[in-house]
Amino acid sequence: MTKEFTNQYYLETAPIKKAIAHLSIPMMIGMSVGTIYNVINAYFIGLLHNTSMLTAITLGLPIFTVLMAVGNVLGVGGGTFVTRLAGQKEAEKGKRIAGYAFYGSLIAGILLALVAFLAINPITRLLGADAATFDYTRTYVITLFAGGFTIVLNFALEQLVRSGGASKESMYGIFISTALSLIFDPLFILVLNWHVAGAALGMIVANMGSAIYYIYFLEKKSEHLRGFLRYFKISFKDKVEIYKIGVSELFQAAFIIVTTLLLNNFSMEYGDSVVAGFGVALRIVQVPEFLSMGLFLGLIPLFAFNFASKNLARLHSGITYAFVYIGSISIVFVGLVYLFRKSIIHLFSNDPSVLSVGTTILVAMLISALFNGFTGLFTSIFQSTGQGMATGVMSITQGVLYIPMLIALHYFFGLHGVIWSMTVTEVIMSIMGLTLFIIFNKKLKHTSSEEEPKGSIASPSV
Repeated sequence: MTKEFTNQYYLETAPIKKAIAHLSIPMMIGMSVGTIYNVINAYFIGLLHNTSMLTAITLGLPIFTVLMAVGNVLGVGGGTFVTRLAGQKEAEKGKRIAGYAFYGSLIAGILLALVAFLAINPITRLLGADAATFDYTRTYVITLFAGGFTIVLNFALEQLVRSGGASKESMYGIFISTALSLIFDPLFILVLNWHVAGAALGMIVANMGSAIYYIYFLEKKSEHLRGFLRYFKISFKDKVEIYKIGVSELFQAAFIIVTTLLLNNFSMEYGDSVVAGFGVALRIVQVPEFLSMGLFLGLIPLFAFNFASKNLARLHSGITYAFVYIGSISIVFVGLVYLFRKSIIHLFSNDPSVLSVGTTILVAMLISALFNGFTGLFTSIFQSTGQGMATGVMSITQGVLYIPMLIALHYFFGLHGVIWSMTVTEVIMSIMGLTLFIIFNKKLKHTSSEEEPKGSIASPSV
């Protein structure tokens, strides 16, 4: 295969617009398809017309978030490290990192299952299950944990696949998991009548299917990681390099769970119409958020590779285009939805109270969406270039800031405070991200002329 057809060509020498298209368009498509995957379980459980079952799988959502986050600790931390190593022509070391991430994911998934078996009742109560939903929730959660290693493994491997610029293969894995869900969810839930256990099993099978595909690709087709399964042990220094970036995923997951619970509780004080309004608005703004997410997630390998290989001109060019594209996506979408906001809300509900409050919520969340993509881009830049402190600050501050912001604005402004709390938080986070990026960029320029020790991927710390 000639170099111009390899993934490394897109990371290293392809025209920047061509590289962005190759890396990000498949991720944007994959993220969009992934939204279907996220609602399949609920759809088929809903066909059973059992509210307790539907509530049970909703209460169990934080468990999936935790399993995904654990996979991303090793996947994001290991994947960005692997790309930086590829940029420094240290592919053999990259295989060791990938092998450690693979086996570490398996071990982490199994350990989580053992802990869950020992503490399943307290975990179920912590999720908010009452007498009517306890048994269903317990069944769903224990099944999900039992096969949770597949979820942890899948998310870790997906990051490793993207570490070499293989965005299309990452997208194929998402397609596989979605297709398997469409096959096995109705089989397990409706045909075999395994209800909530079937929903969890369908998720496990879907993640196993895409994980097997990713293992095959990495072991047989990857340009840099073929043969990675032979490795497991790495140095303590390399582990630090992985976890200083990856641990931010755990913080993000924890804050997502806490903030979601808080927002739900405050919204419930104002009635079902407010909760429904938030639900409608969230689904609408997911479109630009997922498109922006696909864009900057696809570009993480480009940033990491050129940072490590010291091709700063290409790194800055990629970042500049990313800003332009994310800004364009956000402004065009937000502008169109704002103009037709009442008609769009009408597509989801005819309830006058939902239409009234939903329109206000949508406006607030559209403004939030303008800044959300940039916040994610700043974080991805810090992750890809190994900026552990800046990554941690961005991940932790969002949750730490939003919780008191929500409480304070609710106290002073009531419902409007709840509605606008996320917008205010997102604006502040974007400003913080920009500040950290300016500091990092100055240090990067200052150190660009200094020769680092051979084999080091040390980077200016923010």
